[in-house]
Amino acid sequence: MTAKRARNIAFTAIVLIAALIWIFPLYWALTTSLRSENRIVSDGAGLLIDELNFSAYISVLSNSKLPIWYLNSVGTSLITTVIVLVTGMMCAYALSQLKFPGRRALYLLVVASFMVPVPALYVAQFVLMNDLGLVNTWWGIILPQLIVPVVVIVYKQFFDAIPKEMREAVLLDGGGEFTLLFKLYLPLNWGITAALAIITFISAWNNFFWPFLIATSEGMMTIPVGITQVNDSFGVAYARMMALALLAAAPVIIGYMIFQKRVTEAVMISAGVKG
Repeated sequence: MTAKRARNIAFTAIVLIAALIWIFPLYWALTTSLRSENRIVSDGAGLLIDELNFSAYISVLSNSKLPIWYLNSVGTSLITTVIVLVTGMMCAYALSQLKFPGRRALYLLVVASFMVPVPALYVAQFVLMNDLGLVNTWWGIILPQLIVPVVVIVYKQFFDAIPKEMREAVLLDGGGEFTLLFKLYLPLNWGITAALAIITFISAWNNFFWPFLIATSEGMMTIPVGITQVNDSFGVAYARMMALALLAAAPVIIGYMIFQKRVTEAVMISAGVKG
């Protein structure tokens, strides 16, 4: 056996072990959710799926506000994603293609915003949302999540790389800035837009701390926040807790399986910009 083949086998083994370590909590949550509460705490409960009991899922769907939490998560995440992409694209276009005083300073400010920890802004943001009367509303959840510098930076880098001859040709034909942005630049970067949309949506979906602060009623909670309320409602009910956790994670898992390539591109784009 050559040294190269030995290294490949060792690398493959390490990757498989890491994958098993990563997937085991999901497998254990699934196994637990499909058992009765008595079976879970019994001595005979093992690692293999030995029972198909869907009572935990039925109980969660009928006794919790999971559908409302789904609606809140989907609604706020979609609105956040659309606004972030549109405003980020327009801001990046202005910084890349338009000439105005202070353009460099403004871009440096966008880049420097990476250095500001998001939790450090929560107190000021909560006071602002309270003054605007947006506590316990969708817009109260959405507005503080609209600051995503990576979107501006990625779009600007793409716009900088487009040949200036294409811009000049559109302007000579009588096209304006909106024509350039939405009819020329946007169709050229659908792949980047899709990748940024996915990572922005997932980030908004998984956000816990800010919705936890701003949502003061169960009817306004998102999925990550709603999960924390189930323990209070059900007590120590492991099957129902795991069932709710899996139902909450299902859209993200399914979305990742469908758009795996785009998600990987988005992570690489984000990591490349931050690095």
